[in-house]
Order: sequence, then C-alpha cells, then structure tokens
Amino acid sequence: MALSALEAGHVKREALSVSGSALLYLSFQTLGIIYSDIGTSPLYVLNGIWPAAKGAPSREDVIGGVSAIVWSITLLPLFKYVFVSMFFATQEGEGGSFALFQGIYPRRPRDTSADRTLTGDYTNGKMTAPKPTKTLRERMRWPLLIWSLAGTALTMADGVFTPAVSVTSAVGGIAVAKASVTEDIVPISIAFLLVLFFVQQFGTARLAVTFAPISMIWFLLILSTGIYNITTYPGIFRALDPSRAVMLFVRTKDYGLLSGILLSVTGCEAIFANVGQFNAASIRMSFICLVYPSLVLTYLGQGAKLITDGENVIQNVFYRSIPGPLNGPLWWIVWLFALLATILASQAMITASFSLMQQLITMKSFPSLRMLYTSETIQGQIYIPAANWTLMVGTIVIVAAFSDLTALTNAYGFAVATVMLSTTGLITVHIIWVKRLPWYAACAFFLWFGFFDALFFGAAVKKIPEGAWVPLMIGGVLAIIMTFWTWAKGLEDAFDGKNRRNLRDFIQRDEKSSVTFHLESPINEMPSIEFESESEEDTNTDFGSRYFYVSQTTSTSLSQKEGVEGKVVQRKELSRISSCAIFHKLTEGSGVPHSFIGFVRQWPALPEVLIFLSISIVPFARVAPEDRYIVTKVRSIEGFYGATYCIGFRDKFDVQISDLIERICELEMRMDPQRAPVLIEKIRNVSSSTTHVIPSYHVVSKKLAGGKVMVAVSYMRKYLIEAIYRRLATMFPETANWLTSADEIIRVGINASI
Repeated sequence: MALSALEAGHVKREALSVSGSALLYLSFQTLGIIYSDIGTSPLYVLNGIWPAAKGAPSREDVIGGVSAIVWSITLLPLFKYVFVSMFFATQEGEGGSFALFQGIYPRRPRDTSADRTLTGDYTNGKMTAPKPTKTLRERMRWPLLIWSLAGTALTMADGVFTPAVSVTSAVGGIAVAKASVTEDIVPISIAFLLVLFFVQQFGTARLAVTFAPISMIWFLLILSTGIYNITTYPGIFRALDPSRAVMLFVRTKDYGLLSGILLSVTGCEAIFANVGQFNAASIRMSFICLVYPSLVLTYLGQGAKLITDGENVIQNVFYRSIPGPLNGPLWWIVWLFALLATILASQAMITASFSLMQQLITMKSFPSLRMLYTSETIQGQIYIPAANWTLMVGTIVIVAAFSDLTALTNAYGFAVATVMLSTTGLITVHIIWVKRLPWYAACAFFLWFGFFDALFFGAAVKKIPEGAWVPLMIGGVLAIIMTFWTWAKGLEDAFDGKNRRNLRDFIQRDEKSSVTFHLESPINEMPSIEFESESEEDTNTDFGSRYFYVSQTTSTSLSQKEGVEGKVVQRKELSRISSCAIFHKLTEGSGVPHSFIGFVRQWPALPEVLIFLSISIVPFARVAPEDRYIVTKVRSIEGFYGATYCIGFRDKFDVQISDLIERICELEMRMDPQRAPVLIEKIRNVSSSTTHVIPSYHVVSKKLAGGKVMVAVSYMRKYLIEAIYRRLATMFPETANWLTSADEIIRVGINASI
C-alpha cells in the first residue's frame, strides 16, 4: 500500500472483487455461512403447512402447496434477493436494510487532510443566511431511517429464533427412529447451541472452511433423495404450474396456509445481509448452481411421497421421506448431516447479526462494542463477543420457553415477513433517488414484490397471538434502542462539530504581557483580532516563545452607547510544560476539538509537544508501521502537530508513541535541516512522558421554548438525554477497542448542552 494513497485521504473500503478460482472458492465458502438456513427449511416446511395432527392432505392440495413453495423460492430468494437486491448493496459491499439506507443517504467521503487542519477556515454553525427549504429526500431521512432500523432490528430478532428452530427440528428427528429420546430434545438442542456459539470466536473464515463441505454434502443429499422420491410420482411436476398454487387458496379459502409456506423462504434476508461477508458474484453462483435446484427438487420429492404414502409420511414429512427403512444406514447419514446443517443454519443468522451490528456501530446507531476482525482479506468478517453471548442467552431461553417445534414455528417467520416488506420499500426508494430510474420502474418493483411480501406479512400477523409476539417484542426493543442512540449520539456529535475552533482564534504568540482591555463594537459583531499570518517566516522553531490564551466576555461595567455593545478580551499567559500530549479528535472535520479548549481553560499550560490525532480505518487488513502516521505541522505555534492514525481493519488500536514521534522528527528534518537536530532532541526528550486526552461530555438537555405541550416534551427529552444516554455513553465509550492503558488517558469534562 502506497503512503500517498493514505495521504490523499480518500481511501475507502470497496466491495470484494475476485474471479476465476478465487471466485469458485468464495462461492464454496458461502454454502457454509449463508444458505444453511434456507437449506434446512425442508425439515419442517410441509409439516408447518399440514400438521400431523390434521392428517394427510389431498393430492391436489399437496400439488398446490408444493407449487406455492417452489414459486415462493423462485420469486423471492432467487429473483428478488439474488438477482435484484445485490445491485443495491453499498459501495463498501454491505447489504441489508440498514445498508439500503446508507445507499440512499451515503456518508460524505472523509478527507483526512481536513482532520489535520487546525488553523484553517471552518464553519461555526452560526450563519445568519436563511436555510434553504428541505427537499423531499431530506424530509424523509428520519422516517426512512426508522424504517430501516426496524427492518435491521427484526433481522437480528430472527437471529435468536433461527438457531432455536433449526437445531430443535433436527434433534427432534431422532424421535422418529427412537421415541424414547422425545423428552430429551430440549436439553440436547441446548447443548448443541452452546457449542455453536462457543466456536464463533474462531472467526467466519475458519468456520466457512469447516462448514462449507458439510453444507455441500447436505445439498447433494437432499438433491439426490428428492430426485429418487420424484420417481415415485412424476405427476408432481404439475406443481411447476403456478396456477396450481392459486387454485389451492381458491379451493381451500385457507389464508393461514401462507404462514407455513413462509417458512420455505426463511433465511432469504440473510442472503442480502451477508453480502458484505463475501460478494454478489459468489452468492449468485452458489445459489443458482446448487442451492436453488436442490431446494426445488427436494420439495417436489417430498410432495411425491406425501401423495403416495400420505398417512405414514405426514407424521414427519422430511424424515419419513428418506429412501430406505427407518434406522437404516442412509437414514442415519441424512440425520447426521441434517443436524450439522441446522447448526450451520444458525450460523447464517449469527453471521448476519455480526455484519449488521458492525454497520450500526460504524454509523453510530448502536453503542460501541468490542469488534474483532477475523479475516485478513474481507473487512466484513468480524466477531463481536457481546453480541455473540447475548444471542446465545436469548436463543437458549427461547428453546426452553417454547419447548416444542410447533410452538416455535408459530413464532418463527414474523420477522422474516416484516423484513422482506421493509426491504422492498427501501429498494423502491433506492430505484428513484439513487439509481435514478424512471418512476414506473420503481412502481412496478414495489407492486410486484410488495404484493407477495404483503401476503406473507398478513399471514404472519395472524400468528402474533400464537407466539409471533416474541420476535415482534425483541425487534421493537432493538429498534427503539437504535433510534434513540442515533438521535442522542447525533446531537452530541453536532455539539462537537459546532464547538471546534480555529487554533489561532484563542492562542496568541509572542505578546509582551498579559492584559485586559475593552472593545466597542456594533451589536452582533465580533471584535476583529489580528493574528500573525501563517507565512514561511512563521516556521521558526523556538520553544522559548510566549503564548497566551485569548477569551472574551460581554462587559457589564462599561457605559454603553446606543447600538454599541462592550466586549472584554482577556489574555492569560500559558506556560509550556515538558511533556507530550495527544488530543484525540473523535469526529471528523477541521479545527481543534472542544476538549483542548476546555483543557487550556482549566489548566493554563501547553505541553511542549502537542498532537491532535484523528483516526482513519482503511480497507486493508493491516497497515505497515511506517505508513500508519501522517503528520502535518502548525507553523505558527511551535510543537503543535496534526496527525492521522491509519490502521487496517485487523490492526489493534494501539498508538505507538515512538513511531509517531519518529514521523514528527522526519517532518522537522525535511522542513529545516539546519535547525532540526536541536528541535528533534527536545522532542524526543519530552515525548518520554505522554498523555492521551479525550473529551468526556456531560450532556445536558436544552430547554425547549413553547407552551404546556413543550414543557412535557422538554421533561421527557431531559430524562432521555441526562438519565439514560449519559449513563449509556459512560458504559459504552468510543474507546472500547483501544489498547492504551487507562493510566495514560485523561478525560476532560465538558458540559455539552444538546
């Protein structure tokens, strides 16, 4: 990686692009991570439509039900997600509801050179020019954000139910051959789940290498058994006629059948959410070449067996449609790989949850959690310990609480149906505002796919009293947390941005004495204060210079003329102390952070070496030590530097002072080779004692003007900001992933009125 690329400030993560054998290998890996959820649906779908207690359905009902399943898989996972949705992933290659929102409202490209600018022009947020009228796109930002966060939250709620349903359905299959273990299904399922969540710490890449062969064997097994079962009743191919699905509902008038058919497409949202873990081409290749034909032929085969041997097969359609006798070698082989595949099905949603959590934390829509990157090549492959253990506890509680598969499947699917509808709405907006396609293209997409999504959503809503209220509750709580954090963190960051200042606005050099004097200026005008220009002559390096902190207040002791307001400008001398301080800039933009202003106000002293450090995570696994620090010098104030700390997504956040000081010394040598040796010796001496300074905002809610209604709103706002957000911000600091010792960190308290 060239240093110049980092210095340009426009390096960003992009979607992974591979071809040839690398693409084949990546496609192979997707089998173990993405498709195990939708791939294990044949275990319970037909019994979800026709429970064993109701007896075997008629031949025409079976053909109609299988037709509905086949065309649901064709229209939603294949067409909507694999073909269409992949075009709407972010430039970084991320997918899911929140990624769609990021595509509609992309972050501005970060200019790291601006982060190092401490004395340039800046906007203070107090411009008097009228704000332009907001466009429809700007006015829709918050509604679409809440919509996308709700979809993301429900996807994560699905991450709790998918392991519960998948593993329980596989373990329950053993009761078909050995009824004596029926009472032990729950504890056995919990044991497998504990193992699954424990191995997450080894990383997605290692798991994919292990899981992909298992998934491939699973798909080949269900493909071959499906083909064999079709031979028992070739007439099942009539299910490929979509009119058979329509006639099923016309004939039975049973809308509730859709809630069972919905189970056949669970996991399709994970296809899109996991695109950041791999790429679109690898997902398309694996789904079209293996996953889709395996699923279609499996359901056709199960339908054929249900027609030819209905009363026997209906007891457990999947396990009783395996060719050969119960307890036979093939039966146990299929059971073993079914169990392994369902464990992998859980992996699909766990991985998707990690990927979505990374997006949320990056966009500051969720509290900062410790993230571990597990791949040297793909930035999206991560492990989040807190999320992993929380999912584990939630899943085990769900398994223990629902206790049987029928109750679980009633609760399962609601989140999937809601997220599918959410994704359709966001893609529709994306088509108009981002892709800029004709409005009728967006309408056609929304009406076509929205119709099917709405059908499934309506069927899922009917299941709320029967258990679907649980994922609704989990998703609702997560959505509230995400929306609240986005709002409160946005207010804090806006305060930080508005209170950045040009360094020369309050630090002056070489004044003869500390003075206080009065200025008179027209109301609403700031006094004009002359500063030294930042010319080439200002590059003299003299640690003996005197510096003053400049502040101004409104005078209350002067007699005022009409239309004139008095100002008091105070200058306080700042001593230079023999130490090195690093002030961290936690948000983007030019100027010095508010923490520095608060520091010199409380402690009137300047370290002899003072570095304003911003952080840039680049789309590479690791950055060479010699390329990690980009440094610029403030010419008008000796010992002041702006620096960017460039780290790869697998690098630990560990500021090596020796490397940073070395870059500073190299800069000084280039700027003034003659005088640099003396200055460099001074810098090396004082940098032996280094302190990291970060802001600690004590947030206070602003009072809102208005009537009685606003009094109530202000009270609620005050409670949310001061009682809840303030505590959470302390519990989940942005420094969660730092390796710097707590002994080397000073937090400067700042009252932030937001």
